[in-house]
Amino acid sequence: MPSLTEWKVPPAYQPRPGDYSFDLDRVLSSVVGLHSIIPGDAFSAETLGTERAGNGVVIDDGLVLTIGYLITEAESVWLHLGDGRVVEGHALGFDFESGFGLVQALGHIDLDPLPLGSSRSAQIGDRVVVGGAGGRTRSVACQIAAKQEFAGYWEYLLDEAIFTYPAHPNWGGTGLISTRGELIGIGSLQLEREREGKAEHVNMIVPIDLLTPVLDDLRKFGRVNRPSRPWLGMYSTEIDNRVVVIGISAKGPAARAELKAGDVILAVKGEKISSQSAFYRKLWALGPAGVDVPLTVYHDGVTFDVTLTSTDRGKLLKGPRLH
Repeated sequence: MPSLTEWKVPPAYQPRPGDYSFDLDRVLSSVVGLHSIIPGDAFSAETLGTERAGNGVVIDDGLVLTIGYLITEAESVWLHLGDGRVVEGHALGFDFESGFGLVQALGHIDLDPLPLGSSRSAQIGDRVVVGGAGGRTRSVACQIAAKQEFAGYWEYLLDEAIFTYPAHPNWGGTGLISTRGELIGIGSLQLEREREGKAEHVNMIVPIDLLTPVLDDLRKFGRVNRPSRPWLGMYSTEIDNRVVVIGISAKGPAARAELKAGDVILAVKGEKISSQSAFYRKLWALGPAGVDVPLTVYHDGVTFDVTLTSTDRGKLLKGPRLH
């Protein structure tokens, strides 16, 4: 089992206790390291790897909130505590819609849970901390740079994601800590944006308000207890107001329909689309997983109609708690 690598956030970007009205070191002690092992034949192994590492935040007795891709199909999970201890964990649940993942510690971790705050009340310009495992030297003092819609290429959409600057270099599963010392989000991605003609990196954070409605289900069932959204197994991006396919999942409906990279999705059930978010919303509005999805597609000068039978991507995953 590898130990967490020795690295530090540059001192200029580290949070300083005197800048906050809460006990910074105590709050940051609730952030733990997370390391998971995934079988080589797992559905997500090819895209996400068989060994994943990041962070998680203790939100209840032995319950750790993280970003779901770190624990999807994990056969073993290890939690690294600040005092050097390593405690085994169990991948308890994963929510495709928000992206949150839950881990239950299988041993005692005597850490205070971090109270949940309100991501809705956080404002652009707020001074926040993106906390990583290891305290101040692994955390970044930053600001909320934006709150806006985010569409991911893997059939993922947040109505209002939180973006922070400067970016945390080990962002996965980090805790976004508010001016009140409360958890208001979990780190998901690092993205590049252009500002004043220069490229700068920001973190995309999943807002904590999305957790409250699904937390009980994740604890009880390992997933949200409602019909799953339809999934096509299609990776796409938005180019010049067109939704362009950039990849196809080998086991998904799009592969069975022989769609290919370079295809342009023009319409869903006859309704034209010009953005990823519109594509996803029209797709999901058709009904639950299993519904037929009529698409109008353009490829190499030819426009054609094709109907895909969607599926529940959760059924492709290993693990009794994530089916």
